[in-house]
Amino acid sequence: MVSKRIIIDEANNVYLDCYLHENPPVAFKEELARPAVVVCPGGGYNHLSEREADPVAFEYLAKGYNAFVLYYSLKEAATFPKPIVDLSKALKIIRENADEWHIIKDKIAVCGFSAGGHLCASLGVHWNLPEVMGKSDCFNGENKPNALILVYPAITTRGWLNEKHQRFTDEYHSFEDVKKLLDCSLHVGKHTPPTFLTHCFSDNVVPVQESLAFANVLEENDIPFELHVFPNGLHGMGLGNLETYRFEDKSYAKWMELSVLWLDRLFSDELFEPQKSYPDIPRARFLV
Repeated sequence: MVSKRIIIDEANNVYLDCYLHENPPVAFKEELARPAVVVCPGGGYNHLSEREADPVAFEYLAKGYNAFVLYYSLKEAATFPKPIVDLSKALKIIRENADEWHIIKDKIAVCGFSAGGHLCASLGVHWNLPEVMGKSDCFNGENKPNALILVYPAITTRGWLNEKHQRFTDEYHSFEDVKKLLDCSLHVGKHTPPTFLTHCFSDNVVPVQESLAFANVLEENDIPFELHVFPNGLHGMGLGNLETYRFEDKSYAKWMELSVLWLDRLFSDELFEPQKSYPDIPRARFLV
């Protein structure tokens, strides 16, 4: 493994940790390019959860992906759209170095937890927002993720964004404008990538309705998604093992394997159009 740290914004302590598979042996005629996953830890935009950072990246690394962890802007530095710009710049850096790092440019997923899930979803719906493109210097889709993996994500702004969060605004954005922009469920469209969602029904911080809301608008826009809701579990369980939480939950912990299976299929050379898997059976939203 080759590891390196790339500083994106020194003033706000924004950086990208890179975990790359080493070059294949010289005996191989062709070098092996791999897909990649960029991990965004949670922490309510106040801090970053270490147990949702390297441990997750190493799991994807072990499954054959090149992996990255983004430490994005927090607290007063997290005004809209700064964290989205941070993630946009990270994807641009990865694509600019794709040949050297042996990464497949059109097979890059972003994986986020809680607030990190909100950030990944925000990029999924706002990567082509003129303000985001301008501030990240991404005018040709360099910042577009090819897949979203959202783990107990905050999606809407219900329940967590209120007048106490004026720090998310600046002189260019009103609080009401930012509240609407940060509600990812309002901005899903054909530009939004396929999405993997996982949540616990008993989540005690971010209700499962957040993932259900995103799944609903994805379906309305014919965006493929996979959703797993586990009946038991608390918020912030990470991988569901003792390395990332105070107890082990073997049922919930299966989300990682499920996400890899989903990514493997999505990034395969086969056509990923689940709505066309059974061509003789028309899709129907309602049966009467």
